[in-house]
Amino acid sequence: MSVLEIERLTVSFHRRDGLMRRIAIDCVRDISLAVARGEVLALFGASGAGKSLLAHAVMGLLPANALAGGTMRFDGRVLDARAQAALRGNRIALIPQSVAHLDPLATVGQQLRWAARRARHPMTTPGAVEGALSRFDLAPAVAGTFPHTLSGGMARRVMLAMTTASGADLVLADEPSNGLDAENTARVFRCLKSFAEAGKAVIVISHDLSAALKIADRVVLLSGGQVAAEERAGAFAGDGGALSTAYARLIWNALPQNGFSRVRHEA
Repeated sequence: MSVLEIERLTVSFHRRDGLMRRIAIDCVRDISLAVARGEVLALFGASGAGKSLLAHAVMGLLPANALAGGTMRFDGRVLDARAQAALRGNRIALIPQSVAHLDPLATVGQQLRWAARRARHPMTTPGAVEGALSRFDLAPAVAGTFPHTLSGGMARRVMLAMTTASGADLVLADEPSNGLDAENTARVFRCLKSFAEAGKAVIVISHDLSAALKIADRVVLLSGGQVAAEERAGAFAGDGGALSTAYARLIWNALPQNGFSRVRHEA
């Protein structure tokens, strides 16, 4: 059974048009997808395609002027506002796009303990914090440091360690390679793969298709707030002949390693 099921999700924003009139702008339209335990699902799309909005809708973190429609289920139960509040930071974890979400006034060790306490898995055993950091190739001394002293790659791995401390069953990673070099990107993506290998469901939201393909089982391509294609990750190879949709072949063949070639996008 899927950990997360989304059926016909729509997210719109309401704004005023003049003094009396209110209009709705649809940003996510009719998206359906699912992810199971032990699976990595990659969400790929250009900026504005709706990737982060989908993650925020799952977490229940949409702004006040947003309206979400459709149905979401977590472990077979409807994921409504009440369920989101109970599961957020506990069984469902979001690794945000910006490392600025780390508290600049608290040490890494303090923040790891907070994440574990919120999930009712307090780190009371001596060495627990250092052990959590070591799983992501972070030295024990990092526990006593503040976020501003960390490199971008180290800060990302701290957020991954916090996710582990939460014990989440569903992990959503929003642009985890943002601002990282190739070596740190590969390291962070390997850490995300380890979550799936431990039996968690993982959704990786990324504009870096090449990096995501190295750990993904399936790929959902978003365009204009809608699902444009869904493919097996292994089908992205060679000239794209194994891909089932013209849109996926278009994206694949336009990547730098494929020569930026342009193929006709058939309906």
